[in-house]
Amino acid sequence: MKRRLHVSAVLVALAFLSSCGEAGGPSTAAEDTNTPGGEGAAAIDSTAIRRFQIEVPDAVLADLKDRLSRTRFPDELNDVGWAYGTDLQYLKALVAYWRDQFDWREQERRLNDFDHFKTTIDGLDVHFIHQRSPVDGARPLLITHGWPGSFVEFTKIIGPLTDPVAHGGQAADAFQLVIPSIPGYGFSDKPREPGYSPARMADILAALMDRLGYERYGAQGGDWGSIITRALAAKYPDRLIGIHLNMMTGGAPPGVDTPDAGVPVEELERMRARQAFMENERGYGQIQGSKPQTLGYGLNDSPAGLAAWIVEKFRTWCDCEGDPERKFTKDELLTNITLYWVTETITSSTRLYYESRTAGGTGLGFIKVPTGAAIFPKELFFTPRTWAQARYNLVHWTEMPRGGHFAAMEEPELLVNDIRAFFRTLK
Repeated sequence: MKRRLHVSAVLVALAFLSSCGEAGGPSTAAEDTNTPGGEGAAAIDSTAIRRFQIEVPDAVLADLKDRLSRTRFPDELNDVGWAYGTDLQYLKALVAYWRDQFDWREQERRLNDFDHFKTTIDGLDVHFIHQRSPVDGARPLLITHGWPGSFVEFTKIIGPLTDPVAHGGQAADAFQLVIPSIPGYGFSDKPREPGYSPARMADILAALMDRLGYERYGAQGGDWGSIITRALAAKYPDRLIGIHLNMMTGGAPPGVDTPDAGVPVEELERMRARQAFMENERGYGQIQGSKPQTLGYGLNDSPAGLAAWIVEKFRTWCDCEGDPERKFTKDELLTNITLYWVTETITSSTRLYYESRTAGGTGLGFIKVPTGAAIFPKELFFTPRTWAQARYNLVHWTEMPRGGHFAAMEEPELLVNDIRAFFRTLK
């Protein structure tokens, strides 16, 4: 894939993208040691790509442990399990593990094995992993997360996608990966003004890929990542090779009197079953879409409250038969939760629901970019294939045998194989 050198003198001088197409990480423009919510010490070119290393201060971790030790748990009705929300006994065990056994420094070391960077776009520092492939000519692929996930979701698929030969695949399936933390999440800055809707997030990610020198690339996403990727395809179709979604959204075809006509009965039943499931799952979205600030006071102050809010979604939205640890280890769950805690991004992350609800002019029209869909059976929504075809240039559709909302964490091999299969068909 052709790369265009960025015109910035800083980036050229540092040979961020070598014209000979060498693999390996970009050079360092400035060292940016993380202090949650802080800034790099040196004055730097706002267009520079700066290396970033995760280094949460000891004081933040000590405060977390102290708060966990002083958790004031609520009461619970007898023998109700998860029916009223997060199960008390499960949360007590998770909090005890978080306090006494979870090793953030070990997880931090594992995360720092990837190549992290920051750059300033739209007045915000944007954090991203840029993991280069050892394969010359590997395709660039932008992967975008959602809520309550983060870039941590993708750690299991980075190796297989960047170095397929080392993971039993073929060199032709290699990708150069760009995995951002969308603004308001993880180590990216929190927006300080209203208006950071999915469409504006798409603008930021398009600017990021441009700054990295990628003229043409693929994009992949689920949850908000799916919605942002769709906006990216609508606004920048000439830049995209194709988009791959593991949460396919789309209403009934516009201008059709009987939208169910021609839809197989089993697909209609599946759609209605997922709609019925979501009837009892919409509360989080209502509060995050209307009063995220009010919610944030509790979740930003209580790590146990934060854990209860997030882990309940991982349990309910995954294909795990009611036991989240059938699919995720405690360390995996807590690494993602701890990321929200140490960066204090639970409030800013939930504001995306408000921004999406209040954004005007959100009609995107037909998506002309070739689109692939990975349909996991326990995904939150199901869109009939004919409905998807009315809204996307749908060229790839895979019905997965298992899996839910967190595909990259739950079923990384299934997702990797489908991403490879989809982009293999595109030139």
